[in-house]
Order: sequence, then C-alpha cells, then structure tokens
Amino acid sequence: MSDGKEMSFWGHIGELRGHLIRSIIAIVIGALIVGFNINWIMDHVFFGPTRNDFPTFKIVNHFSNMVLGHDSITLPDDFPVRVQKLYQQFNVMMAVSIFGGIVLAFPYIIWELWRFISPALHPNERKNSVFMINFVWILFLTGILCGYFLILPFAINFGVIFKISDIIVPLYDLSDYTTLFLQVVLGMGVIFLFPVIVYFLTSIGILTPVFMKTYRRHAIVLIMVVAAIVTPADVLSMLMAAFPLLLLYEFSIVMSSYTYKKLEKRNQLPAKTA
Repeated sequence: MSDGKEMSFWGHIGELRGHLIRSIIAIVIGALIVGFNINWIMDHVFFGPTRNDFPTFKIVNHFSNMVLGHDSITLPDDFPVRVQKLYQQFNVMMAVSIFGGIVLAFPYIIWELWRFISPALHPNERKNSVFMINFVWILFLTGILCGYFLILPFAINFGVIFKISDIIVPLYDLSDYTTLFLQVVLGMGVIFLFPVIVYFLTSIGILTPVFMKTYRRHAIVLIMVVAAIVTPADVLSMLMAAFPLLLLYEFSIVMSSYTYKKLEKRNQLPAKTA
C-alpha cells in the first residue's frame, strides 16, 4: 500500500524487484567477503571434515576411547585432491563464494521478504510474522550446521575408508568433493525449512495435524528416500540424515497442531461475538 491507496499489480512487481535487487546485492557482498578469504575458508572450513582434528571426529573418538579404549575414526594424514580441468579451481572458488554469500545474506534476504509482505498483513499477523521470519533463517542455518557437522564428516569417512583393493591409490577429484559438500550442507539447509512449509499449508487450510499423524508411516518412507538423495550411498550417512529429519517431522506436527488450533479459535470468534 502506498499513500493510503492500494498498489497496482505492476506496482507490486516494481516493489518486489527492489527487494530482489537488494537481496542480490547482499549475496554479492557476502560472496566477496568469502572470496577475499577463500584460502583460509578452503583450508579450515571446506576441507575441515577431511582431517582427524575436526570437532565431530574428536567428539566421537573421545566417547569411543571411554567405551572401547581406542579411536573409532582415523582418517589418513593427507587428503590428495586432483584438478583435471584448467578452470576447475576457479569454478570451485566461485561456487563456494556464492554458497557462502547466500548463507551470510540469508537472514537479510528473509528480512527483505518480510518487508515485502508485511504491508498486506494485519497488526496481529505482522507481530506473529516477526517470530516466523526469525524462525526461517534459524532453521536454515541449523540445517547447514547439521549437514556440515553431523552428516558430511561421516560421508567423507565412509568414502575414505572404503576399499575394494590395496592396489588402488586414492586421488580425489575437486569437483566431486565440492558437489558432495554442497549437496549435503545446502541440501540439509533447504530441507530444514519443512516446518515453515507446514505452517503456511496449515494456515491456509490445506494441511491438518490429523493428516500428518495419519500418514506418519508414509512420511518416514519419504524421509528415508530424501535422506538417500541428499547423502552419498552409504547407510550410515543416510541414517545420520534421516534422524534429524524424523525429529523435524515430529516438530512439524506440533507446529501444525498449534497453528490449526489457533486457526479454529479465530474462525469461531465471529460466531461467538455475533
């Protein structure tokens, strides 16, 4: 709404374009920050899960020593990575920079989205949406951290220790590792937005908590399929991805129940006051 009048369709398009441009600028700024620190990020973040001193491996080995008396996970001292194409390193740098830019700018992107839709909301809805906007980027970053610390290390560990012959000398491709990294980390970030989808579908009356509870078994099968797509072929990584997704589904049921009860109370209010 502008100057007390309803905005036209093209006015909304123009308004949306401004928010999109600012969001893209934020991603570019985040990508530049990552790009200027790419050496440190590649050494300590990108290839961090390939080293024995990675926090996940240290925690697992700590408890393993307490129970079994020895380390359960021991990676080779070196992780040889090959480059076969002339611009392969440049392409990986661009992919990592853009991904890092999206992660850094994501809270701002969500804030721009809220600025676009907030004028159409009632005061009470606007107040509640502030919580939802913060909830979105927190879920996304939680998924990113889950993929990075919980799933990616075990996927790499399986790929490193799996051997079919001692004659084969491991030499890992940079693009393959980059694909694995983005597939797991970014994939988990996107999947963790599932409660947000449940919230909106429940708010508009398409989804109900009864439906989610009734088809829980079907959802478990679907979750296992999604976990198999996001992770590599090993069973351990798939199970490590499926476990938080199952918890996320149960949390989504609780959120759907809360939203559905709130929607019912709102629909009953006019009847009581009439």
